[in-house]
Amino acid sequence: MMKFRFRRQGADPQREKLKQELFAFNKTVEHGFPNQPSALAFDPELRIMAIGTRSGAVKIYGTPGVEFTGLHPDTATITQIHFLPGQGRLLTLLDDSSLHLWEIVHHSGCAHLEEVLSFQLPSRPGFDSASGLPGLTRITVVLLVTAGDMAALGTEGSSVFFLDVPTLTLLEGQTLGPDEVLRSVPDDYRCGKSLGPVESLQGHLRDPTKILIGYSRGLLVIWNQAAQCADRVFLGNQQLESLCWERSGSTLVSSHSDGSYAVWSVDAGGSLATQPTVATMPYGPFPCKAINKILWRNCESGDHFIIFSGGMPRASYGDRHCVSVLRAETLVTLDFTSRIIDFFTVHSTRPEDEFDEPQALAVLLEEELVVLDLQTPGWPSVPGPYLAPLHSSAITCSAHVANVPAKLWARIVSAGEQQSPQPASSTLRWPITGGRNLAQEPSQRGLLLTGHEDGTVRFWDASGVALRPLYKLSTAGLFQTDCEHADSLAQATEDDWPPFRKVGCFDPYSDDPRLGVQKVVLCKYTARMVVAGTAGQVLVLELSDTPSEKTVSVSSVDLLQDREGFTWKGHERLSPCTGPLPWPAGFQPRVLVQCLPPAAVTAVTLHAEWSLVAFGTSHGFGLFDYQRKTPVLARCTLHPNDSLAMEGPLSRVKSLKKSLRQSFRRIRKSRVSGKKRAANANSKLQEANAQLAEQACPHDVEMTPVQRRIEPRSADDSLSGVVRCLYFADTFLRDAVHHGPTMWAGTNSGSVFAYALEVPTAAAGGEKQPERAVEAVLGKEVQLMHRAPVVAIAVLDGRGRPLPEPYEASRDLAQAPDMQGGHAVLIASEEQFKVFTLPKVSAKTKFKLTAHEGCRVRKVALATFASVACEDYAETCLACLTNLGDVHVFSVPGLRPQVHYPCIRKEDISGIASCVLTRHGQGFYLISPSEFERFSLSARNITEPLCSLDVSWPQDSAHASHRLRESPKLSQANGTPGIILAPQSHDGSPDPICSKRSDIQELPEAMLSPMSVDSATSADTTLDTTGDVTVEDVKDFLGKARTIQLPATLLGAGTNGPWPLHVGPTCPARVWAWYLAELWGGLRAVLPMGSWPPPRPGATGRGQLGLPAHTTSHSTHHPSQLPL
Repeated sequence: MMKFRFRRQGADPQREKLKQELFAFNKTVEHGFPNQPSALAFDPELRIMAIGTRSGAVKIYGTPGVEFTGLHPDTATITQIHFLPGQGRLLTLLDDSSLHLWEIVHHSGCAHLEEVLSFQLPSRPGFDSASGLPGLTRITVVLLVTAGDMAALGTEGSSVFFLDVPTLTLLEGQTLGPDEVLRSVPDDYRCGKSLGPVESLQGHLRDPTKILIGYSRGLLVIWNQAAQCADRVFLGNQQLESLCWERSGSTLVSSHSDGSYAVWSVDAGGSLATQPTVATMPYGPFPCKAINKILWRNCESGDHFIIFSGGMPRASYGDRHCVSVLRAETLVTLDFTSRIIDFFTVHSTRPEDEFDEPQALAVLLEEELVVLDLQTPGWPSVPGPYLAPLHSSAITCSAHVANVPAKLWARIVSAGEQQSPQPASSTLRWPITGGRNLAQEPSQRGLLLTGHEDGTVRFWDASGVALRPLYKLSTAGLFQTDCEHADSLAQATEDDWPPFRKVGCFDPYSDDPRLGVQKVVLCKYTARMVVAGTAGQVLVLELSDTPSEKTVSVSSVDLLQDREGFTWKGHERLSPCTGPLPWPAGFQPRVLVQCLPPAAVTAVTLHAEWSLVAFGTSHGFGLFDYQRKTPVLARCTLHPNDSLAMEGPLSRVKSLKKSLRQSFRRIRKSRVSGKKRAANANSKLQEANAQLAEQACPHDVEMTPVQRRIEPRSADDSLSGVVRCLYFADTFLRDAVHHGPTMWAGTNSGSVFAYALEVPTAAAGGEKQPERAVEAVLGKEVQLMHRAPVVAIAVLDGRGRPLPEPYEASRDLAQAPDMQGGHAVLIASEEQFKVFTLPKVSAKTKFKLTAHEGCRVRKVALATFASVACEDYAETCLACLTNLGDVHVFSVPGLRPQVHYPCIRKEDISGIASCVLTRHGQGFYLISPSEFERFSLSARNITEPLCSLDVSWPQDSAHASHRLRESPKLSQANGTPGIILAPQSHDGSPDPICSKRSDIQELPEAMLSPMSVDSATSADTTLDTTGDVTVEDVKDFLGKARTIQLPATLLGAGTNGPWPLHVGPTCPARVWAWYLAELWGGLRAVLPMGSWPPPRPGATGRGQLGLPAHTTSHSTHHPSQLPL
């Protein structure tokens, strides 16, 4: 029979309120480089940049801290992005030929990105027979003309259609078909061949009526949109790839599939040109790849820039990703390590300026963004404040350091600046500076450390929205590896051709997989750091402000302790370089500790006050005194059956005997459990008793959930000796009177080892070597019942608070721990959290997470949550991430569940494994190889974009009405009818296309209400819309005057069509709802008419609602004439 343990009635309302003030889950910002970019655009007026991805995400960047993100409803690749200059709007083209209009809107002083309209072309000929338009095919290119009010769409069928951008509707009668173009072409050029797809559309900067059209066959046409004729025709015979129109309009340049480009003169006599002025193949004469894009930018000095991508010789350099920059006689071939997506120049676009004068070149690659300074000789790279490639080498580990002291921060920044000094003549800063960052300066500095596969550790400024690179530490120079391959193309000599220049920092190739960084620990008070790697190397480093040349001390620690029967089958250890080595300013190695066997380090911790570092592998753990440079302790944790631990992470050898043994063991367990289930004959009686107990207990009484049965893990499971966590603490281990240094280690088999340390006082922060060595004595050994892996260990003081970090208490940086009362140790395993008293190590309290929730713990951190209501109140809680991707928060030391949130998809194994929880209730995890998702569990400590953008609206009423029409808030998911908002024409009047339609069934799909047509036309349908209209809805969507189209069936008899109803921004939401209720009927009982709404000053009777006092419900005034 099931047993229930009843608790107190209900929940404490004060505690629930306090939870709301302490905890709140938000995914705030995405750090890093967008995964799989596919499109690029730049707004020269607002100085903002947009990047589109293959997953349909749109990301807009401005000055550091200004970021906007949008996501298309369907997962499709964004092929093109076009800004409407100065308006904060952009048009995106997807690979399914759908167009989407996005808008940066402001709410409560902050801005965010919204999709306002979408448009889908018919997919096959004759689809839209009613419109009279010829069959439309896939869109290949988009051009915005006339200040963004109209767009030209080039298609695969050689046609050019024109689209009204504010309404995203095709303009009839202005379609340019291939037949009209062929009339201006000589007969011998036609030859029965089609023009091919429209490859390029270019607009004239000073004459918006002229459009340059380039067809795939090679034909170029300057089309006069006003006169509907071709001004000039250029007969090209090579397959076209790209076009660019020179600023004055007198010259145009075309690039082709054979690796050549041609310059055509527009001012030459005659309307037909058969030969270009200049035709050249830059990297010929041998066959070359296509020049995919080309730009022409003129300068005041008289020369010009020609910038193009591709065109490399097929045989020798066909696999290179290059952008060539040519100015006068200077040619530089920029060599990148990833595919080129797109590029643009930052130059003057004002019509009154005579020259482009390009300042910078921005190149979007598949894995990074590179910006070059075109005003400085040599064209150096401009370091970016964000969008740095986190995955320049694959990320293998990460760590977060909070509250970094200002002195250490300045030293790290200085070391980073010395790594990449900028030329003295360079004055160009980051050119993408649009928008304003409204977020306050962070109260504390946060460092995000990432370890990489190539042996580097990168320091990132994680204090705000922009993840800024600060410093890069490389450990490869300490070891003997073949690292010359990266320098083979570093800089070309003057005689080399092409003149390659390696640009960018993305390098996916690792010299040696053994260099990979597995664990990183930084002491922010002493500027000491520990970096542990894949081959068992443990490096202790110190921060130095000046370069130096020193010899690194090397020591070895044998973790097997001469145990017999074990043979290491994995990789060899790394060979350190001998003799003095030069080290630049920054973190410089002091001691190298080599674990034997050279297995990957699985845990590491540092106590700078005691000059001790502890490390663990799959074979055991060790303790090292880096002050005396001597080992203190080595303990083997291997089980006799741990043969898999001897194979190493890089070994592909599997033990057939081990696999068979595990298979038979699983079969045996399943048979035993089946017999037990069969022997349980009274299961029906138990179910009946459970139902009776459920009916008998009150519904408002909380009960403990039924716990799952957890089978103990076998002691001889593979990899049971892996050390999962290490911890230093000054606590009571030997007796309840004397406290001292201790070290704790937890393993994969649920074993916890506690050692009492004898640390000489002279070693505590002193540089002189003490006379006595550090000693370690085993004090306690705990074996968890279910043998679940130990994830974390923490000691709590007499007040139940975690012990401060080294030097925090001694330097008065944190409250001193309570050393009078009894201490406790919190042991977190994959299945439960348990608190033991010290020094007796007796169980005090526990929470069985796996038994209650059916999940396992993956990440654990003790975090401080500050209240949003009271600045002085905060709680320290235990935050954990499970294998299901949920985040749970528990009180400490009571281990009472507080809140839990779904955070990461349970299928995202790499995201769960990469998660880092911070000390202030935030977290990071990888959503792609190049992006960190940042989330917050704290209601107070939130890092999110707060920014604004100054935009100009040439047609405010038109775009506002369409944003209302497509707003998702007006389409209720519960079937309540939404309000249909009509688009307006340029003068603000209702759109005539929609005004002609008298039946709601004929409205476009985007304007239909979620309710069915039958319910909309039913006379006895009661429409309850009051509960769906909120003040936020009105503020968001009624910022300016609108016109609402009310169907005739809802206005009552005697009306002949949808009447426009004028709504103003000052109308209160409830008055607006009451007014609709009066018109539609059936809602008089919903809103009280007595006490609400409040009367206006000096108004009485029905004039309280702002209506004329003589107006009644049967007044002869038409509803559309009633003012609000």
